[in-house]
Amino acid sequence: MKPLPILNHRLCVAPMMDCTDRHCRVLHRIITQHALLYTEMVTAAAVKFGRRGQLIGFSAREKPVALQLGGAEPAELALAARVGEDFGYAEINLNCGCPSDRVKEGHFGACLMAEPMRVADCVSAMSAATALPVTVKCRIGIDDQDVEEALDCFADAVKSAGCAALIVHARKAWLQGLSPRQNREIPPLDYQRVYRLKHRHPDLPVIINGGIGSLDEAEAHLRNLDGVMLGRAAYGDPYILAEADRRFFGASEPPLTRQEVLGAYIPYVEAELARGTPFTHLARPLLGLFHGEYGGRLYRRIISEQGHKPGAGAGLLRDALAATAPAGRLLAAE
Repeated sequence: MKPLPILNHRLCVAPMMDCTDRHCRVLHRIITQHALLYTEMVTAAAVKFGRRGQLIGFSAREKPVALQLGGAEPAELALAARVGEDFGYAEINLNCGCPSDRVKEGHFGACLMAEPMRVADCVSAMSAATALPVTVKCRIGIDDQDVEEALDCFADAVKSAGCAALIVHARKAWLQGLSPRQNREIPPLDYQRVYRLKHRHPDLPVIINGGIGSLDEAEAHLRNLDGVMLGRAAYGDPYILAEADRRFFGASEPPLTRQEVLGAYIPYVEAELARGTPFTHLARPLLGLFHGEYGGRLYRRIISEQGHKPGAGAGLLRDALAATAPAGRLLAAE
């Protein structure tokens, strides 16, 4: 078996479609130096036939970053894994948990939980094609599957094929009758099932995902598992990651303040605007930065209401930042 690069999965930020783009990852990396970040899912076919720089290009400042792939054809996935390694990713992850209609039509994502041996073939091909760790993200089951039998069978298959870690969203996916959003909320969470999986596979890194809303909750899961993956909580309130490096990775330096985070992001915005990136794309990850803080609503309103206007740029972010200070908030309200 090939030697694998060692990655620390103690705290990760989940791959989220239309959320964890490269701009979001830059913001998250400013806040945390050590949490493992994941791309949005990119299909292996898109990597094979599409404009790779646009699809999976990223900056060195985001590292370490894992590339999440979607697909079910071993040869295509192997090619995409090699390309991902060439681009500088730290890990290749196979999506076996997405329940969207588009993914179902392509016969990948969560529906692959019904075909563990096919997934094993994909993992084996990807592992043979790259020196990077190949991991899998899945659910505890789909539809009417027995979650005890189905998850064990799935884990056994991918582990034997060389899967370096298994990331488990602790809910079933219902492929008929529920939307992707409902599949993130309605099926009940079953953290204990993931704990039992880890007990059965002590030598397989198991990372838990689903409904985890704080670092305190993450810390509790780490008593039983190897890692925790935050999703919507980290996107809606990115500053939740501020204490991650000290709490989970042994860092000694204090975290940046929210104001310092925004100040560090503004030069990136200026550089991207010069490249022609729309301001709205750059501002979107910032909307929750002052969530629950004094002046946070005014900050968000300034960006939301003015960010689409011609000429919106770093100056608007500085105006929004000023609104988070008591004096700035009073001035803006006059």
